[in-house]
Amino acid sequence: MGSFCGGKCSGALRSLVRRKRVDSAAHARRDGHQLARRLSVLDLIAIGVGATVGAGVYILVGTVAREYTGPALTISFLIAGVAAALSAFCYAELACRCPSAGSAYHYTYICVGEGVAWLIGWSLILEYTIGGSAVARGISPNLAVFFGGEDKLPSFLARHTIPGIGIVVDPCAAALVISVTVLLCIGIKESSVAQTIVTTINVSAMIFIIAAGGYIGFKTGWVGYELPNGYFPYGVTGMLGGSAVVFFSYIGFDSVTSTAEEVKNPQRDLPVGIGVALSICCILYMLVSVVIVGLVPYYALDPDTPISSAFANYGMQWAVYILTTGAVMALCSSLMGSILPQPRILMAMARDGLLPSFFADINRHTQVPVNSTVVTGVLAAALAFFMDVSQLAAMVSVGTLLAFTTVAVSVLILRYVPPDEVPLTSGLQESIGSVSSQFNNDLKGTASMDFGYSAVPSNEGDWLLVETSECSIEDDAMQKHVIKERRRKIAAWSIAFVCIGILILVSAASVEGLPSMLRLILCGLAGDAVLGSLVVLACTEQDDARHDFGHAGGFQCPFVPFLPVACILVNTYLLVSLGLGTWFRVSIWMMIGALVYIFYGRSHSSLKGAVYVPAAYVHEIYQASSDRQA
Repeated sequence: MGSFCGGKCSGALRSLVRRKRVDSAAHARRDGHQLARRLSVLDLIAIGVGATVGAGVYILVGTVAREYTGPALTISFLIAGVAAALSAFCYAELACRCPSAGSAYHYTYICVGEGVAWLIGWSLILEYTIGGSAVARGISPNLAVFFGGEDKLPSFLARHTIPGIGIVVDPCAAALVISVTVLLCIGIKESSVAQTIVTTINVSAMIFIIAAGGYIGFKTGWVGYELPNGYFPYGVTGMLGGSAVVFFSYIGFDSVTSTAEEVKNPQRDLPVGIGVALSICCILYMLVSVVIVGLVPYYALDPDTPISSAFANYGMQWAVYILTTGAVMALCSSLMGSILPQPRILMAMARDGLLPSFFADINRHTQVPVNSTVVTGVLAAALAFFMDVSQLAAMVSVGTLLAFTTVAVSVLILRYVPPDEVPLTSGLQESIGSVSSQFNNDLKGTASMDFGYSAVPSNEGDWLLVETSECSIEDDAMQKHVIKERRRKIAAWSIAFVCIGILILVSAASVEGLPSMLRLILCGLAGDAVLGSLVVLACTEQDDARHDFGHAGGFQCPFVPFLPVACILVNTYLLVSLGLGTWFRVSIWMMIGALVYIFYGRSHSSLKGAVYVPAAYVHEIYQASSDRQA
């Protein structure tokens, strides 16, 4: 009985770490689930900017300047932009190597494993659903400006309170979500054109702020910078705190990678689209903040309407209509940026068997995942109609920050310990045996294919390759193999110690109520572990197999391992700083996801029953299978 339980547990653990095959130019999809490749680099830039620059920036500059940074708000935006660029570099490399739908879920499944990939995909579902609903809920207050107040809105646009239960419904928000859903179902090119139009209007409104505000500032002498307490009234600490707050205004550029399978030239266009979109957002944020904190002293900024009130101080009350138009367009583009990625993540998870195949269906006329898009739109519309999700807004950040972190870890894995085994279906077992016999090895009992592996059946029906004690290869080849395996183990442990050390370091430094001596000891030990492991990684040669991993010839993340480790550190700090309340709500969603995976995803995974073979022999196995069928 104990042996049986142990076997079941070990099988369950193996299912968490099994990894799917990386997509490559030589390994095209054969299942018919193809999206239309119609997006250009300009479409990607519009999607990235539209999903990132939301209506929040029209309020954020006032709140952060008053409470954190003062006139140093511009530097805070710059620091936050650089921090976001760390993740962008990691996304750009993985998007080039693995240009399929699914974004961070897809990359994590290939590099880390099924269990972590499921949690990333599940958390992103939460992020995009709540994020889209929260954005849609902001449309009514902005439209009210054009009608002279919320009490003058037409009944079909105004919010209503249901008598007896006190629920405030928002038909305008639900209608906006449904409209965007219908647009996304028509086609990716059509929706990207609409995204380009609304994003252009939003950016034009921000350019108006910069141009008109700059003119007023030069005319009046930039009174906001004439302060007795200098440019850093809250010190460097306040400026860094402001950077942590405004960092979330850069979330959204990762939506670009979710459309990787629909890009005409992903190796060229995806890195450009990500980089240009993020750069445009950073420049706009910085210029707007320069103007606003220069027109009005930071302590006099209105926390609710900082930009419109700043222009009103100079007699430009009419500017509120331009700003509101920009805010409405920003809400629409952010909503499209929230609903666009989720159906593609659902589709990717369904392709892998972790969700029902219903979500993987692609309409043959529009070539978009209509089923997933409709389900996403209906859920988001229902939430936007019935619920005020503002209290759940912090949960949106968890999915993105977890995705940013795992993407950085995936880059480290790709460079130092790329997967060297490929899962093949059990139907190829005869071909595997045929190829193994060519090398005078029995793949099921002895050294397989002259490299020191043997295939053994697991209790879950999978086939696993394990190292054997005897190999028939030459001594020099064996020595190279041993050295390579030793280097991979050192690199793998170093990556693990970096991640664990960063988590302990950030937690010990951030948690309140921890005794100072214990805090100092934990920070010291964790810091030493991180630095030591980072030095080991920097001195370790990167694996040559990385050159053949996925699609070659695309963008490569610079300054590895330092840049990915810095990315992990920044995002882990932001995750820890979200607070216990947010993590409690997120943990409930994660537990629901764990149950779905245990009772459905694990048993329906496309990797169930897969045979893992060394990547070097995959071509021969497929060739043997083709010859056998012929």
